[in-house]
Amino acid sequence: MQVGGGSSRNDAARLETLPEDCISKVIYHTSPRDACVVASVSKTVKSAAESDLVWEKFVPQDYSSLVPRSVDFMSKKEMYISLADDSVLIDDGKKSFWLEKGSGKKCYMLSAMDLKIVRSDCPAYWQWNTVPDSKFKKVAELRDVSWFEIRGKISSGMLSKGTHYSVYLVFKRSGGRSYGFEDLPMEAQVGFVGKDPASKTFVLLEPIDADQPSGYRYTSVSLTWVSREDRARRTREVGGNVEEPKVRGDGWSEVKLGMFYIHGGGCRDDDGDDGDEIEFSIMETQKGHWKSGMIFQGVEIRPMKEGEEMVITNSSNSDNI
Repeated sequence: MQVGGGSSRNDAARLETLPEDCISKVIYHTSPRDACVVASVSKTVKSAAESDLVWEKFVPQDYSSLVPRSVDFMSKKEMYISLADDSVLIDDGKKSFWLEKGSGKKCYMLSAMDLKIVRSDCPAYWQWNTVPDSKFKKVAELRDVSWFEIRGKISSGMLSKGTHYSVYLVFKRSGGRSYGFEDLPMEAQVGFVGKDPASKTFVLLEPIDADQPSGYRYTSVSLTWVSREDRARRTREVGGNVEEPKVRGDGWSEVKLGMFYIHGGGCRDDDGDDGDEIEFSIMETQKGHWKSGMIFQGVEIRPMKEGEEMVITNSSNSDNI
């Protein structure tokens, strides 16, 4: 029975003719979003759709290590909603974990502390600071480097099976001032440890200033003008495929580093081989340009959206998905 399809209401209504435990077993094979939709059919279906039998499948198997012991949930659905609405810190505060609300897919952010940042142990190049809008205790603030390189890894076993993931660098300007990033594409790679990259592209960390009608951006630190023509020229030099940053709802910016696919508990490349770890990197080490004035919170790994992004609508039920 396709609970979430075009005839979902009619199909769901037929569930009422079944015993409640059978209804739960049918809903068990759908998704968190479908379970919330079908719950509106009747009181009987609602009771089955909100049972622990259904939501036990949607919460992570290792939920006992993810949920604070001080929190006592009334049901597995309540636990799921909590993990979807708010991220939790794991791995001694070095990672953040949450669930994608509609699907229950696992999402992570690796903090800057959990990444390998070249020369981050030298205060002349990098500083470890605390900012109030970060998920983590420390962020990495770039002071001045010519060799820019950030790398990280995550185990494939921590992620959801059968899922296409995207990897994003999460950052912002330090005090609104930065230099060295204006027209300098950086190489980004995502792939499986020990294999050729599954994804390779170039990214920019500075957006063009839309307030300047000419397409120029003025940087107060370096006292330089950067035009769209300059950026276009640099883009052509790296093949024309360059990702630009976007501002997030939390005030930080993000830029997409690449993609990968988790297959049956491991990563699968074009040859059909699985790997144990995903590695990702962003670097600029060739030009020798000095770069400064950026704060890096971490790297976010979340399921790809196909087509338009799902919109979670509010209703009288605050826990709708």
